[in-house]
Amino acid sequence: MRLTAATALGVIMILGGCAATTQSSPDEGASLKPADIASDQAPEETADFDLEYEKFTLENGLEVILHVDRSDPIVAFSTVVHVGSNREKEGRTGFAHFFEHMAFNDSENVPRGWNRKAIPDWGGQRNGGTWSDGTIYYEVVPKDAFDKILWIDSDRLGYMLNTVTRAALEREKQVVKNEKRQRVDNAPYGYTQEVIRAALYPEDHPYNWTVIGQLPDLQAATLDDLKEFYNQYYGAGNATLSIVGDIDIAETKAKVERWFGEIRRGPDVEPAAPQPVTLAETKSLYFEDNFAKLPELRLTFPTVESYNEDEQALNVLARIIAGTKNSPLYKEIVEEQQLAPDVSAYNNSMELAGEFVFRVRAKAGTDLDAVKSALDAALADFEANGVDETDLKRIKAEQETILYNNLSTVLGKANQMSSDNEFAGDPAYAIKQAELLRAVTADDVMAAYETYIKGKPSVITSFVPQGETALALEGAELASVWIEEVKADVASEEVSQGEEAEYEKTPSKYDRSEPPFGELPLIEMPDVWTATLPNGARAFGVENDELPLVSFDITFDAGSRLDPDGKVGVANLVAEMLNEGTATKTAAELEQAIGLLGSGISVSANTDSITINATSLARNFEETVALIEEMLTEPRWDPEYFEREKSAALTTIRDRQANPQYIAAGAFAKLIYGEDHPNGRFSIGTEESVETITLDDLKSSFGMMLATNVRMHVAGAVSEDRAEAAFSDIASILPADKIAFEEALTPVQDKQGEVFFIDVPGSKQSVLYIGQLTVATPNPDFLKIEFANEKLGGGISGDLAQVLRIEKGYTYGAYSYLQNGLVPEPIIVSTSVRANATQASLDVIEDMLEAYGPEFDDAAVELTRQKLVKQDTLAYESLNAKRDMLGEISKYGKSLSFVEDEQQQLLSMPLEEYKRVIAEYLEAPGMTWVVVGDGETQLQPVTDFAEGNVTVLDIHGDPVDGETK
Repeated sequence: MRLTAATALGVIMILGGCAATTQSSPDEGASLKPADIASDQAPEETADFDLEYEKFTLENGLEVILHVDRSDPIVAFSTVVHVGSNREKEGRTGFAHFFEHMAFNDSENVPRGWNRKAIPDWGGQRNGGTWSDGTIYYEVVPKDAFDKILWIDSDRLGYMLNTVTRAALEREKQVVKNEKRQRVDNAPYGYTQEVIRAALYPEDHPYNWTVIGQLPDLQAATLDDLKEFYNQYYGAGNATLSIVGDIDIAETKAKVERWFGEIRRGPDVEPAAPQPVTLAETKSLYFEDNFAKLPELRLTFPTVESYNEDEQALNVLARIIAGTKNSPLYKEIVEEQQLAPDVSAYNNSMELAGEFVFRVRAKAGTDLDAVKSALDAALADFEANGVDETDLKRIKAEQETILYNNLSTVLGKANQMSSDNEFAGDPAYAIKQAELLRAVTADDVMAAYETYIKGKPSVITSFVPQGETALALEGAELASVWIEEVKADVASEEVSQGEEAEYEKTPSKYDRSEPPFGELPLIEMPDVWTATLPNGARAFGVENDELPLVSFDITFDAGSRLDPDGKVGVANLVAEMLNEGTATKTAAELEQAIGLLGSGISVSANTDSITINATSLARNFEETVALIEEMLTEPRWDPEYFEREKSAALTTIRDRQANPQYIAAGAFAKLIYGEDHPNGRFSIGTEESVETITLDDLKSSFGMMLATNVRMHVAGAVSEDRAEAAFSDIASILPADKIAFEEALTPVQDKQGEVFFIDVPGSKQSVLYIGQLTVATPNPDFLKIEFANEKLGGGISGDLAQVLRIEKGYTYGAYSYLQNGLVPEPIIVSTSVRANATQASLDVIEDMLEAYGPEFDDAAVELTRQKLVKQDTLAYESLNAKRDMLGEISKYGKSLSFVEDEQQQLLSMPLEEYKRVIAEYLEAPGMTWVVVGDGETQLQPVTDFAEGNVTVLDIHGDPVDGETK
């Protein structure tokens, strides 16, 4: 197939769950563009990007983009409406995002709640997002649901307003408030954007407020506000629809006309003209963050709007100045002065204006004045030495791979094409964008720096831990932030779905009832090849030439389970040090060598493995493998690098201590497994264990790693012969004799039915983490537990989310899941609920678990079958998904046709077996309950739930003396 558009800078980041989002920045994965591959040879030809699509406009003004991609039997839909938070009026901040939530509720011809529930039940994925300039709604489904998505999407865009009730409005307010509490109020550094925007933009500027807005504004929203917003902005003439996948162009055009053609055009929405801002002087602000454990410094400079001629140069500047180990900020702040484990910079060009941001999250106790001085010194170095031409070539080269990755799924293409059409007027704008970036010169980068950064005023924010204001920049003024006080028994927060609206349906010349499914697509695993390599290594591969990309990994069966007693964190540091150069290459030189190939290599560790992940252009596969071989044969055990990585690990550990979800997960694992079991602790270790680790410990662990079993997995445009030859070179350097070790014994479970509480003062939400130990992945019951759990907690359509979010408005999301593992793993129920709904949520979950087995019936069996069978059409679309599928085969001994095998197990599993599995693994009495929240207000309600028997733990999961109630 031929290439389509790349992911343009400025397209929203799609997050899990409906999200108020911001524009992406280069260091967050947004696409710069492909260019030269190496600095010491003539530039190699890059791909000739082309885009084959059909664009047409309905009479009502809706612009439609169609693109055929028959690589999988799936279809993606993306609707972009040209309205974001920049169109909101005073006193109604956050309304664009709130309306997006409301649009997923009801519409005239679709049954209540189906926007959120039915699509996952059909095997699809759906979501939406709002950013400063726009709103997106998207789905990807098996092709048999093609007509059903046209039906749902058209009804949402054109026929939802009559169905909105006061009760639905109030319920969704609680959901959005919970989202803000989870993403902003209860998150470290969550208020940063609020502080920056208020300081950078004048009060009457549309970017003065954040996308999610202020809760008092949200609470004040009325039905009239909703109708006014819809009537002004939600006409067909203010939107683009793109459809990408296994479609027939002529048939799709006719169906789009049928379903969308009658939707009202809406009033003309005038394009928003750029509104760049300037600062007369630098503003320095500080904020004491209740959840932060580390001080963070940000400098934000006003820049240009999207599509401005300077945008690409600013994007490249961010990478040059802070995005690599050769960058001036990294060398000065991380390497020379060792003030932080990392640095970052990005340019964020939006529709009206832009921002260039430097961000440094420093080590604990670091004075941010020292960070600012180091940053100034780095900028002075950049001014003196300019742009490194090799770095510029490398940055361009890396973007070809990023570009292909962004095109690797139909949903990525659909979202990109609809956004580019709506905001640039061209579905193929990324082709032009690629040309613009390839044309960026060192002079362009320096000109951008001198125009927008050098000597220019900025907004400087110092976010420091509670009680550590001395770390803030000298002279900084206290930032003003509105902080919610969550109170018990607030009547306005007790909500329900309420009665359905009464209205007269909008007339239509078409039958707008639910269309039938199309033909069920056949689901087959791709052909898998296997090979035995020297010294017992094994290789697994899938050849796929849709894109000239290769995704592969080399996995050693090591991990933190082999860490010495008292030194948890060794495997993690081994992985980090492998990223830090070779005997003949410094960390910066290795990074540059990888980047000049357009490749990416990273090493990571978890409980039972150390894995080298890599992505490369197909033409550079062997050269990329050769660099990995060099990393394994000649690791750079540099004492200075080691101390820096050790310090970075300690900083990360301290940073995580501010995260309620992390606290809950850690405490739960310790309760289930015990602190001495590899699964009862985080692989990164603790402050105490990491402090004791030496460089010799890493060398010894590395030797053990090489002597463990090795599995290699590859998916993409490389043949079996090429892959086997390249991997054999690595296998040949490994020892023939393998170390033997046994899996740790799982302790007796003695915490079932017990309730534990961890106090995080000031929490606006309570994190609930509930579960019990089940079985390991190879156990025959494991798959059955996954089947039985799907209806309970499998995504937004699961019972937990439908009750706790959709019906009650207690939370932004609630799920249950089972993780893969070689040792028994827990089934987990997890959610973050409004603080004053903690006890009510616990009661609801307990009741649901108690009723789940007795109420599970034949209809539930059929629903589970349909949902999971169809989900498999989406499960292995991307190269990374295909590679991970190979990992399941090699690690757990699954068959080369395990997808089909598991489908047959699903289809043949009777109701009685579901009930047995639920009774054994999913009933309330077997659960351990962990609650993380504000002790002052929530310990007593949790104690009431537990009938007086609660054990209070500290943030490390250890009992607090005398605090058992």
